[in-house]
Amino acid sequence: MRWTMLLREFIQDIRRQKLRAFLTVFAITWGTLTVILLMAFGAGLQFRMQEGLLNAADRVIVLNGGQTSRKYQGLPVGRSINLVEEDVDRLRMAIPEIAMISPQIGRWDAQLRRGNKTALTYMEGVYPSFEAMRRMYPTGGGRFLNDLDVHERRRVVFLGCEITRELFGNDQPIGDRVDIDGVPFKVVGIMGPKMQTSMNNGPDTRRAIIPFSTFQSIYGNRYLHSIAIKPQSDHYSARIKRELYRILGKKYRFDPEDEKTLQIWDYDEFIKQQDKVFLGITVFLGSLGIMTLVVAGVGVANIMYVVVKERTQEIGVKRAVGAKRRDIMGQVIFESLLFSALGGLSGMLLAKALIALIWLLPADQGAMQFLSRPLMDSAVVLVAASVLGAIGLIAGYFPARKAAHIDPVDALRYE
Repeated sequence: MRWTMLLREFIQDIRRQKLRAFLTVFAITWGTLTVILLMAFGAGLQFRMQEGLLNAADRVIVLNGGQTSRKYQGLPVGRSINLVEEDVDRLRMAIPEIAMISPQIGRWDAQLRRGNKTALTYMEGVYPSFEAMRRMYPTGGGRFLNDLDVHERRRVVFLGCEITRELFGNDQPIGDRVDIDGVPFKVVGIMGPKMQTSMNNGPDTRRAIIPFSTFQSIYGNRYLHSIAIKPQSDHYSARIKRELYRILGKKYRFDPEDEKTLQIWDYDEFIKQQDKVFLGITVFLGSLGIMTLVVAGVGVANIMYVVVKERTQEIGVKRAVGAKRRDIMGQVIFESLLFSALGGLSGMLLAKALIALIWLLPADQGAMQFLSRPLMDSAVVLVAASVLGAIGLIAGYFPARKAAHIDPVDALRYE
């Protein structure tokens, strides 16, 4: 019964102050919309950046040889550590936490020719596990390299979608021939389009991938450019890196504590740094939206002061017949929270509708890849709801305090 009475009085206040009430609710709606959209765009940008990073290296550790910076067992400083294919097998057998591993060896300005069309690209020789580690998944009708390709040193190639368009146009490339540096190769697969926010020797869409053994037999390279390693779990990254220094240090006779001997790029470390950057961006964007809500909160406080003034005699009567101060304060704060709730709910529904419309826009190129996927997740809604609740309480508290301290005798004389 008490709640029914509070709602009835709230509706009466809105009817008496229609324009002021509308503007107040609109301000809260706009502020809520601003907070949610800014934070949703920030969350969406972070998600897309991380997705682009995963498309370049799906939680991998990239290992390169370095140079010794300490004397060890009588050997001098400055020795180069050059990795070879047998190191891949050595590491796979010695470190059970490794889920996937592949050597990487490449060649810049490899010339691809089909008929009178040519293209230059970075060509790479790898193992089949490279497909999952770099998310180089084939489109329908094609495939990535397999173990038999490596074992038999087959002349097969997997191409990025962009370089495929340059060479084949609208023709079907699967099963067709392309010459690489004058050597004929069979096209076995085409990589579908993907977004990359991190690159190693250019985008994968322009990459040519051939079996590692085929690369070695044609070009004669012995030393690897790098080794790609994917841990079974993110929790194993630190242990794997320690083992890399220990195992390779034993083989190449360098101090396992000498960090210069190996160059290691770790996805986990990079993503932690990126998360800190995006946390700062999210806080900044959220702060801008919250400032808009604070201004709207001033409007709520203003209308509640007006309500208290108009109800001065009514409050005096209630106090005279025994109403407690907390009852008067509760009524004012309740109405302030209702204003915030109405505006907040409207803002959230409007934000959800706008985000759904934005997701309908194409996101395949340019800045739209990053800005057209805002995420209205539970964290965004929780922050908005918390801020709304705080503003409703604060905006209602001071008018409520004033109402609760009205002297009943003076109130009954008020006109």
